[in-house]
Amino acid sequence: MTGAPRVTSFTFIHAADLHLGSPLAGLALKDADIARRFAAAGRRAFEDLVTRAIEIGAAFLVVAGDVYDGDWTDNTIGLFFARQVARLDRAGIPVVLVRGNHDAESVITRSITLPSCVRTFPTQRADTHRLDHLRVALHGRSFPNRAVEENYALAYPAAVPGWFNIGVLHTSCTGHAAHATYAPCSVADLAGRGYDYWALGHVHDYAELARDPWIVFPGNLQGRSVRECGEKGAVAVEVADGRVRAVRRLIVDHARFASLPVDLSGADSEREALARVEAALRPLAEAAEGRLLAVRVSLTGQTPLHDRLAADRESLTAEIQAAAHRVHEDVWLERLRIETARPRAPAAAERAPGPGLDPAELLAAIDRDPEFRARARAALAEITARMPSGMQAGVPGGPQGDEALADELDALCAEAEAVILGRLHGRTC
Repeated sequence: MTGAPRVTSFTFIHAADLHLGSPLAGLALKDADIARRFAAAGRRAFEDLVTRAIEIGAAFLVVAGDVYDGDWTDNTIGLFFARQVARLDRAGIPVVLVRGNHDAESVITRSITLPSCVRTFPTQRADTHRLDHLRVALHGRSFPNRAVEENYALAYPAAVPGWFNIGVLHTSCTGHAAHATYAPCSVADLAGRGYDYWALGHVHDYAELARDPWIVFPGNLQGRSVRECGEKGAVAVEVADGRVRAVRRLIVDHARFASLPVDLSGADSEREALARVEAALRPLAEAAEGRLLAVRVSLTGQTPLHDRLAADRESLTAEIQAAAHRVHEDVWLERLRIETARPRAPAAAERAPGPGLDPAELLAAIDRDPEFRARARAALAEITARMPSGMQAGVPGGPQGDEALADELDALCAEAEAVILGRLHGRTC
């Protein structure tokens, strides 16, 4: 975009949201060794990214915020990052980074001396870092604290004429439903700075917001929960004659998450239900290519099995985990959701007359009672508030959960109803 002759060809790597030290909260795995392997996946992903950078002879590495997931409990994570960037230093690869909302200056209280190849942008104002041998100018500003509401992009320095200009910014940009709004800006704000490439961070999904200039979220290196499904990594940006020639993804994740709905409509035996789950798992395992895979399975559809499935959740969970292992040894059940429904009952006019109450109708009437629902919501809110934060993260409504526990009242009532009816059915068979 800036005129005049430019630099020779080179490739740089743009990464963001390493979240080193993230506990991968929410995993319902009971095997401590597997839980540790999932927790180590983020570090292994960054190790692989450094290896790839060295192998391709990257000119430099840009990290657009959130190197760390938060303040360190000890120096382990800081030493890990220092060790990896030292590998880049020995290979002659500079590292340029900004602090994001998770590793803002006010958040990280410990520090480890990093190699001289690492340049961190200041928090007081946007600044420019020049790589003279490449005629590359990088512009950026770090977060002083978590909540940055200012549009940083508007105060970024002017593009350096005749150089390849890169903006580095941790931002929600145009907004993303899964992420808080920080350093908000528009695509027009970014394009107006006259840079050739914008290296963004904060949004954990890969996204190309524009190509003239290139404005890119690389996504995070490693998915951290079932809300972050699919392949993860960074991008390699090829530059020739002062322009971006290509942007290609570098997939480096070591563990993946997936959400899998399985329709059990019409299934009338547990064997058939498990066969459907196993068949649905196979494509996911193939796509993971041997990586650790945590899957949230949601059983849906109208089936006469509905009450029996909920009545013995523990046994069903074990059977589905066994089915997952038949597909691949490293496919793990993150959580089982039973969202099936019993087949539609005949209308009152269609039913044969007979004495007694219909238990299903009685339970459904209780579920609809406003007083019962209010008391149930209050009880669920109290339960969630009293749970330790780590346990809250493993259930809906926790800090890393999908939704408030009280907001799942309908699903919980339906499950309780199915458990009762399933056990009643078992006693009358």
